[in-house]
Amino acid sequence: APMAKVLNDSFGIAAGFMTTIHAYTNDQNTLDAPHAKGDLRRSRAAAANIVPNSTGAAKAIGLVLPELKGKLDGSAQRVPVITGSITELTTILNKNVTIEEVNAAMKAGSNESFGYTEDELVSSDVIGSTFGSLFDATQTKVITVEDRQMVKTVSWYDNEMSYVSQLVRTVQFFAGLINK
Repeated sequence: APMAKVLNDSFGIAAGFMTTIHAYTNDQNTLDAPHAKGDLRRSRAAAANIVPNSTGAAKAIGLVLPELKGKLDGSAQRVPVITGSITELTTILNKNVTIEEVNAAMKAGSNESFGYTEDELVSSDVIGSTFGSLFDATQTKVITVEDRQMVKTVSWYDNEMSYVSQLVRTVQFFAGLINK
């Protein structure tokens, strides 16, 4: 949601697709065996396969950012790493942009929850990251076809620590409201 929010606030999103390339989870089998929910793909060995899956993130974006309801969809690919995941957001924006403009908007939108980096990361580099999402400026792409553009942005997250860190920030926020 942070990348989508920055893009929408800065340039307007007409439509887009999100793909999360997600570390496998404890919901998946370590060996080929029936899955508790009857999911044939998740019944396959998690550490030995790329497993296409749905994602709640694509469904929830309209709840978090109501102005984007019906404009974004997405999917997940579960991959054989223990943690450290990446989200790719490919959008058609309401105005044409440059890579530099996109990266500048993301940098301006960064905070303790939404980080910004120009380092050349791999998934193990984000293990232990407390950002809910860490924007990777090295991966921004813009392609122009006729007079329309597609923009690809990428962010990393530790699918364990990032979640916990976001919960801590939420508790701190509400504790601050109580203490006023």
